[in-house]
Parts: sequence; C-alpha cells; structure tokens
Amino acid sequence: MKMTFRWFGDTDKVSLSYIKQIPCMSGVVSAIYSVQVGEVWPEDEIIELKNKCLNAGLEFEVVESVPVHEDIKLGKGRYKEYIENYKANIRLLAKHGIKCICYNFMPVFDWTRSELNHQLQDGSNALVYYQEQLNDIDIKNMSLPGWDASYTPEEMSTLIEEYKTIGEEGLWKNLEYFIGEILPVAVECDVKMAIHPDDPPWSIFGLPRIITNEENLDRFLALYDDIHHGLTLCSGSLGCTKKNDIPKLIAKYTKMKRIHFAHVRNVKILDNHDFEESAHYSKCGSLDMVDILKAYYDNGFDGYIRPDHGRMIWQETGKPGYGLYDRALGAMYLAGIWETLEKGSK
Repeated sequence: MKMTFRWFGDTDKVSLSYIKQIPCMSGVVSAIYSVQVGEVWPEDEIIELKNKCLNAGLEFEVVESVPVHEDIKLGKGRYKEYIENYKANIRLLAKHGIKCICYNFMPVFDWTRSELNHQLQDGSNALVYYQEQLNDIDIKNMSLPGWDASYTPEEMSTLIEEYKTIGEEGLWKNLEYFIGEILPVAVECDVKMAIHPDDPPWSIFGLPRIITNEENLDRFLALYDDIHHGLTLCSGSLGCTKKNDIPKLIAKYTKMKRIHFAHVRNVKILDNHDFEESAHYSKCGSLDMVDILKAYYDNGFDGYIRPDHGRMIWQETGKPGYGLYDRALGAMYLAGIWETLEKGSK
C-alpha cells in the first residue's frame, strides 16, 4: 500500500513541503490543469510537475484525472479525435513514470453536492448533499457545486437532454467503445486505468449513471479482460447509500486485483438520499474504516490509497474538501489502522 495526497499544483494552498511532513506519505496525486478537456497534455508541463514532486521528496505515479470529453461519452462530434488524444496522453504519462490513471465517465460533472461549506455540529465545515435543496433548483439557471461553470445555461440544458436521449444503455455502449480503444494502449504502456464511481451513485436531473453498484461494477470489468482495466474504489461515493456493502466490494475486487486506487473517506448517511461528509473516524459517519482497511489488507491490496475529502477545521480556508489538516488527520488514522493490521498478522 502506498499512501498518497491529492495536490492541485502551484495554486493549491497546501504546499508540497506541508504534504511531505505527513509521516506516512509516499507521493502525490495530481494532473495538468492548464489544458482544455480532450486535448493532448504538453510534455514539458508533465516533466515540470514530476520534477516539482520529486524535488519535494514525493513520488508522482498517479494522475487524477485525465478527463473524458463529453463528445466521447455521447459518441458524437469529434469523439474519435478526442479518443486518439486520450491515447496520446496515456503514452506521454507512461513515458514519465505514471503507473495509474484515475478517470470517470459521469455525464457533465464529476460530482454533485448541494453545499460546499455546511457547518456540522462540531463547528467544522463539510460538503453535503441534501435532496430537498436540489429539488428547488431550476435546471435552466442552475449553479451547483461540481458542475462545469464553462457551460452556459442553454448549453447545460442541451447536454442534459442529449444524455436523457441516449439513456443508460447508450452511455454503456459509448463507454464500451472507449474502453476497447484505450485499454490496448494502457496494456502496451503498463498503465493501470482506474475508473471512479459516480458520485453520488444515482441519477440526478434525469442524467444516466452507470458506475453505481456491484452489478454495474461487474458489467464494467467484463468489458475488457485484463488486469490493467480496473477501479478507483471510492468509499465515500459508493458508500453514501446503504445498498452498497463497501467492505464486501473491496474484498471482492481486491482479490481480483482490479482495485488500483483506493479513495478512503467516511460519510454520514441520512434519510431521503441525504448525506454529509464527515471525519474519517468510524464513529463520525456510517462507514467502518477498520472493516474497510481490513478488507483491503486481508485480500492483498498493494495499490495506491489516499485520504479522500476532508472537512475544513481549525479555521482553515481553501478548496472545499481539500484542506490540509483534516486530510492529514485522516491519512494518519488510516495508516495507524494499516500498521495495526500488519503487526497483528505477524
């Protein structure tokens, strides 16, 4: 297991020097953020990013993420060109030491929350999802956390209607085509491709969602029979519904060697599809972190792990979900559980 930390580059308030001071940290997870979705990443920027990490004493082996263009997901327009660009990015990243690429196939947006800075009972601030707040939103004029602000309301409405038209089976078809194109390149370059589940794992505003549960994870993995075709298993995304047994999923797919990247965080499940992101400590949420780490350990997980979203605590401000203090606490908590599991097995 390699503990890693998400870093958003030079604009990130959390510096590499701070990340290095977290005792269990082996490397960072980052990306090139200056390039339009669908384009080839400049090689010099990849080299510069890698050198910054190495000079700080941290590895750079995981990219999160290489975004998938909407044309690919919809199977329209310039989708073939964008797939060729995606292949080029895999080759470039492999050339410079990247071993795992995290990506997703969520329509329009990477994740959705109704609030980014909701104050919890302990005075900390966290990302939350309250269904009633979403129900009051006018789709044509919405501005919602997680949505791409580059789209006009008219463009957003058009995209949503296009996805409604193709539906889940259309999205599956386009995902299968995409996987069939990129996986031979990933195998050639020995790069593990790790899809992130939908967040949250149910339909919002009628948009199709397909990476949502065990049945769909099985269907996804069956699209390409190779170990390079795998998962980023996010406990917070799949775990915000009690329908998903997270330790069971971890044990199953770790045993298959198909989990390449583990996002570990806790979430407090409420009624009516509502949930709040919480501290990593098991009692703060609805997920048992010991059971989760034990499922990874007992089944031989040797991939990358990172403490996922954290609260804002101790008056810290910054990118919602990505402050230093709570994620550092989470990393040390998870590392402590792992060390206990290691010593207990000897």
